[in-house]
Amino acid sequence: MFLPATLIAYYLSATSEKMRQTLLLAASLVFYGWWDIRFVPLLVIQVGVTWFVARMHEKNVNSLWLDAGIALNLLSLGVFKYLDFLVSIVEDLVHVALPRADIVLPIGISFFSFQLVSYLVDRRRGQAPIYPFRQFALFVMVFPHLIAGPIVRHNELIPQFSLSPLRAGLWLRLGCGMTIFTIGLAKKVLLADTLAKMVDPLFAAAPGRALDFGEAWSAALGFSFQLFLDFSAYTEMAIGIALLFGLTLPENFNRPYLATSLREFWRRWHISLSNFLRDYLFIPLGGSRSGFPRYVAATLATMGLCGLWHGAGWTFVAWGLLHGFGLIVCSTWQRSGLQLPSVAAWSVTMAFVIVGWVIFRASSFTAAASILHSMSGLGGVSGILAEPALLFAAALASVLVPSAHQMKDRLLQPNLALAAGAAVLAIICIFNVGGGSPINFIYFQF
Repeated sequence: MFLPATLIAYYLSATSEKMRQTLLLAASLVFYGWWDIRFVPLLVIQVGVTWFVARMHEKNVNSLWLDAGIALNLLSLGVFKYLDFLVSIVEDLVHVALPRADIVLPIGISFFSFQLVSYLVDRRRGQAPIYPFRQFALFVMVFPHLIAGPIVRHNELIPQFSLSPLRAGLWLRLGCGMTIFTIGLAKKVLLADTLAKMVDPLFAAAPGRALDFGEAWSAALGFSFQLFLDFSAYTEMAIGIALLFGLTLPENFNRPYLATSLREFWRRWHISLSNFLRDYLFIPLGGSRSGFPRYVAATLATMGLCGLWHGAGWTFVAWGLLHGFGLIVCSTWQRSGLQLPSVAAWSVTMAFVIVGWVIFRASSFTAAASILHSMSGLGGVSGILAEPALLFAAALASVLVPSAHQMKDRLLQPNLALAAGAAVLAIICIFNVGGGSPINFIYFQF
C-alpha cells in the first residue's frame, strides 16, 4: 500500500513545491525505517553533517571542513561494513582470537555514503553549490534509489525537484514508469528468484563435495544470470518508481552480457558505480594519461577497492583484482591494434566474467577453486545442466530486454496491447510474490 498512498498524497500536493518535497522526504524516511528504525538516525546524521560541513566551507573557505566530512562518511562506512573484517586480519597476524563487533550492516550504506562523498569532492573541486537542506536531503534519501542505487550525483537529481510533476508528459511518464517497474518486478520474481533456488544449494554444497561438470556450469551460469537479473531488476524498479514522481534516475545497466571486451563490459555493468570509481578514484590516481606504470597501479587500486566495496572478504578483493588485471590486458591488446572476431571476443569476455562471478559468489577460495576445477572438465564431464529451460529464458532476458532508458526514450510509446500485456504481467508477478517467502535483492548486502 505504500507506493499508491505516497503517489496519491504527492500528486494532491503537486502544486506546492515545498509540500511535495517534504512529503516525499517523510515517505522516504518511513520507507527506510520500515526495515529497521534504529538506523534512521544514522542516515539523517550523515546527511546533516555532510550538509553542515559544506555550509561551513562556504563561510570559511577552508577545505579542512570538506576533508573532515569525507573522512566521517568513510569512517561510518568502514565501521559498519569492515570492522569485523579488519579484526579478522589482525587476528590472523597475531594468531590470537579476538572479539567481533557483529554490527548489523545498515541497508544501503555503501550507496548513500558514496553519494555524500561525491558531493563533498565536487564541492572541493568547485563543482557543487550549496543546496537548501530539504532538497539536499531528498537527493540522498528519495526512496526509489536509497537502498540499492543507482548511485546518483547531486547535479543529476536536485535540479529536477523544482520541476512540476504535472508538467507536459505526465501520463507518458506514469505509463512508462509503471511498465518499466513491472518489467523489473518480473525479472526479479519470475527469473532471478527462481534461479536462486537452483544456484544457492549448489554453491552451498561446493565446500563439502566436488560438483560434477553439469552442476558446476549450472551454478556458474545460473548465478551469472541471477546477479544481473536481480540487480538490473532493482534498477528498473527504481527508475520506474522515480518516473511516477516525475523524476529521472540515471541509467545503470545496458545489456552488459553483449559486451565484446572487458572495458565495454564495465561501461555497461553497474554504470553509476563504474562512473563513480572512474571520476573519484581512477582519474585522481593518475588514470590512463600518466604513463603505463601509473595506469597499472591506478587500475589495480581502483578495481581492488571496487571488490572491497562489494563485500568485506578476500574473495571480493580477489574478484576486483582479477578484473583489474583483465582490464590491463584488454587495454594493452586494444592499443596493440590486434583484433579478434566479434564472436571470439564475446566468448573470451563472457568466459572471463563468468569465472569471476564464481569467485565473487563462492564462500571461500577453496569452494571457488573446486567449482572452477569441475567447470574445466578436469574432474570429468558427467552430469547435465539443471533447469535448461530456465537458463535459456534467463539468457534471453539478459540480452534482449533493453535498458530502462532505451525503453523510456524509444520503445514505450502509448499502445493498448503493450498496456494490456504489462497489466497481465503485473498480475502474474503479484500472485507469484504472494505465493511464498520473498528473497532479498542480492545488492542489499552491499
